Amino acid sequence: MNTALQAELDQALTATVEEMRLAVEQLSDALQDERTALEAADVESLNRAGAGKQALMLRLEHLDGERVQLSQSAPEASRALAPLWQQVLQSLRACQQLNQRNGYLVGVRLQQVRKALAVLTGNDLEASVYGRAGELRTSLRSHTLAEA
Repeated sequence: MNTALQAELDQALTATVEEMRLAVEQLSDALQDERTALEAADVESLNRAGAGKQALMLRLEHLDGERVQLSQSAPEASRALAPLWQQVLQSLRACQQLNQRNGYLVGVRLQQVRKALAVLTGNDLEASVYGRAGELRTSLRSHTLAEA
């Protein structure tokens, strides 16, 4: 392979990894925004943060495909970019922890809503089961003992 083409591949790989680094920073910001929206119960902000998070995940997936292809063609640049790539991976792990923390908060809120609904409807959450079609069945606290 000629040196000009190799240099171009090296530059493309460097640019791709740098774009990934920036996208991971944006993902971290989106996860922080999501956390803020969850804490404030702000549905609009939560929807925006979720849409942003989804778009960034798709972007990262696309960039990673490019990175893998370019790394095969530019092994020297790939080795030189190893420290930056490790930074990206470390940032992704931090994003994963943020996402899990947000997921836990969603789970807690969901349990609170289910408990409130159980109180309002008189359904016992503990007596809930899934039917054959996958629908959630709950038994009511009061049953008819006899009909006239």
